[in-house]
Amino acid sequence: MAFKAFTQIDVYEKQAASKEKDKSSIHCLECYDRNVYIGTKDATVQHLILTSSTDGDLRPGQSKTREGRTRKLGSSNPVAQLRAVALFNHLLVLWDRSVTALNMFSLEPVPSLKKIQHVSLFEVCHSTLTAQSACVEMVTSSSRRKVIRIHLVGVDRWEVVKEVPLFQDPVALAIDGTTLCVATTDKYLLCDIKTGSSEELFPHNHSRQHVIVTSVGQGEFLLNGPESLGMFVMKTRICQRPPLQWPQEVLAAGVCFPYILTLQPQVLSVYSMLDQQHKQTVGLSGAKGLLSTSDGVLVFTERGIFSLRLVPLEEQIQTLVGHERVEEALLLLDRVQSHHPLDAYKELQKAITCLAGFAHFYQEGFSEARDLFINGELDPREIIRLYPNMESCVSEDFQSQLDQTNKSRDLQVLWQEDRNTFHHYLAFLGDFLRAVRGMEQSLKCSKEVDCALLRLYTEQTDSENLQQLVLFPNACSLDYCIPVLEQHNRFFALGSLYQSHGKQIDAIKTWIKIADGFHKDPSCSDVYGHIVWTLSQLKDKDVVWTFADWTLNRNQETGVQIFTKRPPDDHFVTQDVLDLLEKYPLAQLLYLEFLIHNLNSEEERHHNRLALAYVTQTLQEEEETKSDLRVTRGKLQQLLWDSKFYDISTVYERVKPTTLHIEKAILLGRTGEHSQSLQVLVHQGQDPQAAEAYCCKAAQGQDTQFKEALLLTLLKIYLSSENLTSAAVDLLNNNPQVFAAEKVIHLLPESWSVQLVSQFLVRFLRETFHQRQTRRLQQALAQAELLRHKVIWMQASKTKVRVDKGQVCKVCQRDLAEPQFACNLHGELMHTSCT
Repeated sequence: MAFKAFTQIDVYEKQAASKEKDKSSIHCLECYDRNVYIGTKDATVQHLILTSSTDGDLRPGQSKTREGRTRKLGSSNPVAQLRAVALFNHLLVLWDRSVTALNMFSLEPVPSLKKIQHVSLFEVCHSTLTAQSACVEMVTSSSRRKVIRIHLVGVDRWEVVKEVPLFQDPVALAIDGTTLCVATTDKYLLCDIKTGSSEELFPHNHSRQHVIVTSVGQGEFLLNGPESLGMFVMKTRICQRPPLQWPQEVLAAGVCFPYILTLQPQVLSVYSMLDQQHKQTVGLSGAKGLLSTSDGVLVFTERGIFSLRLVPLEEQIQTLVGHERVEEALLLLDRVQSHHPLDAYKELQKAITCLAGFAHFYQEGFSEARDLFINGELDPREIIRLYPNMESCVSEDFQSQLDQTNKSRDLQVLWQEDRNTFHHYLAFLGDFLRAVRGMEQSLKCSKEVDCALLRLYTEQTDSENLQQLVLFPNACSLDYCIPVLEQHNRFFALGSLYQSHGKQIDAIKTWIKIADGFHKDPSCSDVYGHIVWTLSQLKDKDVVWTFADWTLNRNQETGVQIFTKRPPDDHFVTQDVLDLLEKYPLAQLLYLEFLIHNLNSEEERHHNRLALAYVTQTLQEEEETKSDLRVTRGKLQQLLWDSKFYDISTVYERVKPTTLHIEKAILLGRTGEHSQSLQVLVHQGQDPQAAEAYCCKAAQGQDTQFKEALLLTLLKIYLSSENLTSAAVDLLNNNPQVFAAEKVIHLLPESWSVQLVSQFLVRFLRETFHQRQTRRLQQALAQAELLRHKVIWMQASKTKVRVDKGQVCKVCQRDLAEPQFACNLHGELMHTSCT
């Protein structure tokens, strides 16, 4: 079925004898509501009443029309124009170059309105008509002078209020508001009836019969321009629409938004104002003229009248979509909203937008289809049900609102015959469902949307999107989704799905089967790490206890993170964890480190247990000669030096029988037995470097005398043994800035030569000289600074300072009321207490 913007309906046919045909034939029309007025060639005005409504109920065929009154104006001359002014019940008639006012219903003359004579054309300004209007404007063209007159028409009077001169006689005119568009024999003009000014638009070469001036509304006019162009001109002289390319020899043109209708003797053409394209052709025979009405046009011949009624816009749009003229349908829908209430078209807009989306969908215009489906608020189930194997996602009680005839391609056939193209459709499905997920249009079917996405991701092995879907809150049906995931070996995603639905134990068990090799799922490379992370974040501590042993048995170092990586406000009872970790020494050590270093525990038992754990691990690593021995022992020594909370005696008893001499020394030093500590390092450990390092470490935070005392003690230990002479010399050479030469010389054996201690003495003298020179330099700089301040003070003291009454302190802004005050280098005064 071809697209039709208008339907043709017969309205009236005049029956008369053939000999009367020329005299009583129709010459002009006017219409208001159900009232149609005919002006004939024999000076007669006839009133017709349409008994059927004008809202589109009339059907093709003979319309029921009732003849009203008839008025004979004279014996000859045709009725040239008819215009109804329903506000006053006036029917204005142009006959015999005179405008007469008749009553719209009785067709009797209005006595108080005398004829306006010598008129060739007239028009009523309908755009100014309101229920509160006391009068309306009428424009008449004089048949004797080149002038246009502006009349004010009331219920019982009319009068001329202005004259606008012209250079040529008008042959056609139209008015909109205060703007008058006039056609003369060779040009078109715009006139302002308020100011009387006129401006030329463009010339033409049409005969009087083919000159067209029609008001489009809102200050716009349609003119028959050169080269068979219908020109749209605004009252500002600009064109906001492209011109229409219409046929030659157009007799008349009418406007019924959004269409322009042009009349020729044998055909009527319909054009769109929106895209300037030809839309419909209606065959005619002997057409003489047309009249625009609210819902179309009336076309008349010499003996009859028929109506072209505008097809409801919804039907027009659906027809366009059915013919896959999607862009035209959307353009029509978008533009008509500005001329009709939005509420009346809201549902229509959604429906048509969705239909347009399907047209793009079946043409593989997926980006446009997605946007149209979203804008039309399409129920996502309408799309899901089109896909093979996806219809099971949609509940059985869903009733589709789509007309199945709109399906131009069968995806089932496409799935079987063209998998490559079908994959493009699957990609669109995922893109569309992701876009609408969470929108209002998908809230009522969130389960179907999530189930469809899960199946789509699973079948397309899209692990990333699948994991994103199941990891976060979703509306997936477990009864539907679990078999799908199991069928495709997506066990890691299955665990995440259990977890998002609050089934934590089922989730962990599923992942454990992957880690233990019972299930194969390559989508996650570190299932064990994911299990540990999940357990560390769980608030259900019973679940954590359930799987704690499995986690720690597999890897103590990683498994302990279920206790150490928990949120700050969600830790377990410490003693319960320590009791569990008794079986896992490495995990226990790491947990104790977490308690002390991260939670800043100051409990003695924690520090004791960590120190003892370090000792045990260090001894084990010594036996196994592990490469990371130095790391563990370094942690032990750091703890012994820094911690203030462990029991020294407890740790010492554990270390005493071992070869951990440095640790023994540290523990002895913590009790103040530095001499004994150094004895252990020198004689038991036989490690001079460690002894010297001990002195430096123990002296941190102490004054130089304390460090000197420690080093002197170490020197005495060295000097007490002949085998440690070289160690004593090295100690002196390494610390010349600490030792006092006079104290050292008294301790040295008489058998030592000067040559043996020459390096120490030289370094000592050099360091002493350096310190002395440094002190002198510092003193000189201090004296220079003092001198500079004295100069400034002297300069300031010689400067006169004027203190006026009301002078305020620069700092506190209070008056300087005391004789003593201070003045800075910028001359600003202040209280001495404010300096």
